[in-house]
Amino acid sequence: MPTHVLSHSPLTSLPEGLSFTPDQRASKNLTGLLPHVMEGLDRQCERALKMIRSRQTNIDKYLYLSHIKGQNVDLFYRLLIDHAKEMMPLVYTPTIGDVCLQYSTLYTRPEALYISIKQRKSMKTILRNWPYPNPEICVVTDGSRILGLGDLGVNGVGIPIGKLALYTAAAGIHPEKTLPIVLDCGTANETNLKDPLYLGLRSKRIPVAEQQSFMDEFMAAAEEVYPEMVVQFEDFESEKAFNYLDRYRNTYKVFNDDIQGTGAVVLAGYIGAVNLSGVPIEEHRLVFMGAGSAGVGVAKQLVEYYTKRGLSEQAARDKFWLVDTKGLVTRDRGDKLADHKKYFARTDNNGHQFRSLEEVIAYVKPSALVGLTATFGVFTESVVRALKASVDAGGLGRRPILFPLSNPLTKAECTFEQAVQWTEGTVIFASGSPFSTLSVKNADQVITYYPNQGNNVYVFPGIGLGAILAKASRITDDMIYTSAAALAGSLNAEEIHRGLIYPNIERVRDANIVVAREVMKSARREGVSQLPEEQWVEWEEWGDVALTKFIKERIYDPKL
Repeated sequence: MPTHVLSHSPLTSLPEGLSFTPDQRASKNLTGLLPHVMEGLDRQCERALKMIRSRQTNIDKYLYLSHIKGQNVDLFYRLLIDHAKEMMPLVYTPTIGDVCLQYSTLYTRPEALYISIKQRKSMKTILRNWPYPNPEICVVTDGSRILGLGDLGVNGVGIPIGKLALYTAAAGIHPEKTLPIVLDCGTANETNLKDPLYLGLRSKRIPVAEQQSFMDEFMAAAEEVYPEMVVQFEDFESEKAFNYLDRYRNTYKVFNDDIQGTGAVVLAGYIGAVNLSGVPIEEHRLVFMGAGSAGVGVAKQLVEYYTKRGLSEQAARDKFWLVDTKGLVTRDRGDKLADHKKYFARTDNNGHQFRSLEEVIAYVKPSALVGLTATFGVFTESVVRALKASVDAGGLGRRPILFPLSNPLTKAECTFEQAVQWTEGTVIFASGSPFSTLSVKNADQVITYYPNQGNNVYVFPGIGLGAILAKASRITDDMIYTSAAALAGSLNAEEIHRGLIYPNIERVRDANIVVAREVMKSARREGVSQLPEEQWVEWEEWGDVALTKFIKERIYDPKL
């Protein structure tokens, strides 16, 4: 985000950098304040890349990129778009986790709106203080459950900032149309409470009922001040995440990326994985390690996959076994189940309590194992080999599906190399954070294995862009499901040949344009698009080409 929010210096924000012409420099009184040379973005990118690659840590690289974003926003996004594989892990996961842990120490300039519970009476004034008119997309968090790191309070603002950078890079929403917000309700993090540098309220998080009231006020104020803006909920703790989504989804233009975005991107990968697995659809059984907002959200998306293929909702739900820290989630387990877990709580365990993942796999004999635990190494060699054995028992040519999806890499349930080794190379693998390609020498040949990254960046930017361009009054379940199906169908011939289930990350913008197009069409089918009907009729006459052209003409693309 450009930094002239609080600065009036002509040297603080130079959006065209060294590409200013002599006449432009003269008219802006910049002659002599810039080096004589004039450079296009291509040469400026070359210089920036050299500097980034010379930095020793990812935090240092993040800070340098943040400096570029404040000085020359076009250069920042040119780097992010053209070097997505290298830059996105620096701007978001896995680096953003470390940034959030240290945000109060790293802070140098405002990049978001910071709204505390003590400012609730000034909510509308604060929203209007945002210096860019009519934002189209907002990402909001209360910092209560950041990645796998827990309650980070106001330090969690790094997530909305990073997420919105991806909205611009991956879907072309103009950076001045994005709005990151953190709602500061205090924190349960003792380290922050004792830190004199902590930038948030140094008080315990307020009661849930008061947080709900604060959230009600925020949603009403945001709707009044920015009525066209889509709001994405991010990294709220599980119970609040489900509650807020259910509470606001039919009234406001909202969706939750942890629940719906994660569900959609995993569903897209699962569609491809099922096609590659060799296991008939009726024989698939899935074990989920992790039953928080992400785990349950993903599982519910996959239930819809099966109901759309003719199964009853109950038959589809019966394909899922969810495991949490206490073991298999069952109705008779003895502890008080959180509301969001009850949908998948098993009743067919005949009174037996399965306390470990190994026990559950031996009992279920699954075809797929999904991890959303934020616990490194929970998919042990014995667990992965047991998964493979259960798939092998069904016949030759069958392949296990293994999705260790927790971020960052330090929280991944297993590594790609381990998954390949423990399944003798048969695994269909997708992770939340990126792993490198693996080459294994086998006799006289070298076999290359390609990992997949089930990164939400493949869908949430397209969902937001599609909702904005369709002028959707709300975001429906079908729009979310359609985003997954669109992503699954966006692979090109080379990616399919390699056995991938997601596009190469360098094509993330191509994928999101497809997602946005299909989300727009879904909005029209669902009756929530407020575009004129004659516009849709015109597009229908020309097919997807015309709608794709419409989208591309409206997205931000910093030119070289």
